[in-house]
This record gives sequence, C-alpha cells and structure tokens, in this order.
Amino acid sequence: MRRTVHKVCPQGDWSAAQKNGTFAGSPDDLRDGYIHLSTAHQLPATLAKHFSGQGDLVLISFSSDSLGDALRWEPSRGGELFPHYYGALPAALARSVVALPLAADGRHVLPEELA
Repeated sequence: MRRTVHKVCPQGDWSAAQKNGTFAGSPDDLRDGYIHLSTAHQLPATLAKHFSGQGDLVLISFSSDSLGDALRWEPSRGGELFPHYYGALPAALARSVVALPLAADGRHVLPEELA
C-alpha cells in the first residue's frame, strides 16, 4: 500500500534530526515506545488535540513504503488505525518538510494539498 504518513514536530527538533541523521521522537513518542504519525485525514484532529496554538512547527512527510516493517498500523483514537513507527526515523527518508503557520484563530494552516 503506497500512502503518505506525516510527523508534526518543532522546527528545532527536526533541524537536530537532520544533523544527527535520525529523529528519535518527541517526549510522548519516547514514552510510548514508537513515533506517532498521522495520515492526511488524521492531521487536523492530531494538530487540534496535541499541538493547539503551538508555533514553529513543521510537517514532515514520508512514503509509508520507505519505512518498511518498522511502520505498523495500530488502533488509537476511536479505534481508527494510526501509523506508528518503531525505531528512529531516518531523516533522509523525508519526502517533504513544510512549515505549519498559525492562522488568526490559532489553528494550523495545512499545505493546500492536505487541507
């Protein structure tokens, strides 16, 4: 199944990942033992629930095919299957990295192709 999955994180964390070659995860990811990812459909709820009003965020997109067996689809919010990555994400596998600016109402503005 070819699908794009996304990670939201602070710009500084992703810059560090690019220097190190991998993204080990956020404090929540490290606590849970996997890196939380979202599909395009899941992004608005993920942003509202976990990143409301936070500035300086980026959206990193990956091809699910490139993540191999470390990517698992597991039930989460409301039983919906979410992509979870077990391991450190190789920064070189990122297909795109875009800023997530805040609108006047405090919600994040997704790229046009995901809105």
